Amino acid sequence: MARQQQLLSGSAAARPEPLSQTWLLLAALVLTGLSMRTAVTSVGAVLDDLESALHVSSGAAGLITTLPVICFAAMGSLTPRLSHRFGAQRLLVASLLLMTLGLVLRAVVGSIWAFLLLSVLALSGGAISNVLMPSLVKRHFRDHIGRMTAVYTTALAVGLTASAGLTVPIGRLGDGWRLGLGAWALLSAVAVLPWLPTLRRDRPDPAAERGMSANRLVHSRTAWLLMVFFASQSLQAYIAFGWFAKFLHAHGLSSDRAGWMVALIAAVSIPVSMVVPAVEPKRHRVVIAGLSACSLAAYVGLAVAPAGGAWAWMVLTGIGGGTFPMSLAMIGLRARTAETTAALSAFVQAIGYIVAGTGPLLFGVFYGATGAWALSLGLLFIALAISFGSGWLACRTTYVDDELAEFVA
Repeated sequence: MARQQQLLSGSAAARPEPLSQTWLLLAALVLTGLSMRTAVTSVGAVLDDLESALHVSSGAAGLITTLPVICFAAMGSLTPRLSHRFGAQRLLVASLLLMTLGLVLRAVVGSIWAFLLLSVLALSGGAISNVLMPSLVKRHFRDHIGRMTAVYTTALAVGLTASAGLTVPIGRLGDGWRLGLGAWALLSAVAVLPWLPTLRRDRPDPAAERGMSANRLVHSRTAWLLMVFFASQSLQAYIAFGWFAKFLHAHGLSSDRAGWMVALIAAVSIPVSMVVPAVEPKRHRVVIAGLSACSLAAYVGLAVAPAGGAWAWMVLTGIGGGTFPMSLAMIGLRARTAETTAALSAFVQAIGYIVAGTGPLLFGVFYGATGAWALSLGLLFIALAISFGSGWLACRTTYVDDELAEFVA
């Protein structure tokens, strides 16, 4: 009970940001969101050229595509502890600087192993931002969690789409894939700037470090529900971006058109990310039901008429993917403090990304074992059912802090 009162008093003690600081933080959220996925999706756009230039084996190529999941899970689990020690904004600035360095250096190396090592640096900004952004929104925009989550998740979707679509054209302006990959360092470097004036107010809280850790959240039912919700919807997204182009090509679409169809998913996610997180929490179940219905229609369409209505199935998949920004908004809404939000974010995403990373692997294994797509598509339906059920239950108005307080009591 005392712990719960402490959390409530700490929550009430948060002071509103000055107007100038608010605009600075808003710019910081947008620029950080834009840079969060560039290190991942830019590689996929030039993977063939990269494999040829660095003489990449099939095993190493698989490691390149798996590395983001590994980094997101590993770095995500460490982020709350590092944040408590150094301060959230300081840690984020350091990770963005490392990201910039990694993006530049990996674009000039001649060894695949050096490329992989430097990719860890390049991915660090996105991995740490994944965990810190919900807690920073909670800290600075306590009364506008949904809207501010919409701001950075929309920017994330824009950055993802841009890096997937512009890396090759940028490379044509100069040194091919090297320029295409390295150019995104400019964006992460610029993202550092609006954070710098906020650092003097960034003070770690030793008491928060003793009071909350991701490990304690194993005793929270809501934390597990959010993790399952995040993992199952991310698994569907990983399959969509990893396999839908091949699936559509196998059903008669040209490689170019199949690629554009998958790009359509990312494009549709931009307006969806603007709207979904800003919905009032009391309507979350209605939204989850609507988004899940869109995904269900898309998967049925892919099973029945994959080529004939491909553009419609991709649009519906992009709309259904709105469960991703909603899951991030719900992390902030199910915790009372920024410290708990950071721990919850780490718990949800560290485990969730590992689970999600198995999706494309299982999809491919099922297809390879059967020579048909039915079992693989069945995986999507199962993941969708789990996503809907866990998301629905996680919409209960409860806080993980309270559940942990009851467990201790």
